[in-house]
Amino acid sequence: MEEQQTPFQAAIKPGITMGLAALAITYIAYFIDSSLLASFWMLLVALVIFFGLIIYFGKQYRSEIGGFMSFGTAFNFSFVALVVSGIISLIGQILLYQVIDPSLPQVLTDLTVEKSLEMMESFGQNPDSLPPSALDEIRNNTAASFSVGGQLKNFAFGLIFYAIIALILAAILKKRDKSLDY
Repeated sequence: MEEQQTPFQAAIKPGITMGLAALAITYIAYFIDSSLLASFWMLLVALVIFFGLIIYFGKQYRSEIGGFMSFGTAFNFSFVALVVSGIISLIGQILLYQVIDPSLPQVLTDLTVEKSLEMMESFGQNPDSLPPSALDEIRNNTAASFSVGGQLKNFAFGLIFYAIIALILAAILKKRDKSLDY
């Protein structure tokens, strides 16, 4: 009889696939127009793709283990796949921002600050009413998020986001064997 993989083992390959897909999307967007990397729509498209991929891989794993999966197993599978994907994506982004195009963080900082000010205007607040020190702080914090340390810190905070996403995905992927109910 073939030995079943644990959720941790089974999540490695999908995580690598999702991480490489994230890198491909990031680098394609960069080569098309680097301003896409600061776009809300880019983030939304990436989220939809990753939800679709993890659900696909999760259903595939569920069928491999007999067609049923507990919430805990589904959570472990989803979380590990997201973390592996995040690590690969992190490495690729560090390479992009620090090695391939070291000027990109400044471009993205400027775009992000500009979009933040536009959003403030759309909510009725006048960005000119902000003191210059507040604008400098926004700019410095945004620029710091593109440094290696900032990216590592963002990844650490991202683990909380991954856990929340994994909880949602686990609720979608779980399937109980009702024949075991008495």
